[in-house]
Amino acid sequence: MSTKNLGAIPVYQKALELHEISKAIASYVSFNKDVLKRYHSNSLRDNIADSLVNDTVLIPKQIAQAEHSKSYAERLKSASFINIMIRNINSYCLGLEKDGVKEMEYLNLLRSEIKSFRKSFTKWRRTIRKD
Repeated sequence: MSTKNLGAIPVYQKALELHEISKAIASYVSFNKDVLKRYHSNSLRDNIADSLVNDTVLIPKQIAQAEHSKSYAERLKSASFINIMIRNINSYCLGLEKDGVKEMEYLNLLRSEIKSFRKSFTKWRRTIRKD
């Protein structure tokens, strides 16, 4: 399957949407607006925002890896990794909330997007079979 075909997979599209929303929210809530230097920040909020973006960029990569793999074990490993990233992203929302982010509508939007992604992910994960 080529990268072009990945666009036809709903979970892949949802992962890309999740990443875009995460980037926008991270940029908004971060004190350090320089994306490349955010991970060097001493601010907890900046570190959470950086982790949020980094984890959401990994999800579509793992989906692509699973879609291209002929190994059942590798596909399951990718699905497991994505589950961990989803849990992390939910934790980052809570962390940003506890750090005093006032714009709860943005965090709730991200949580809603995570919920939508999870539904699509669950359907996709069921398609992983032994060949």
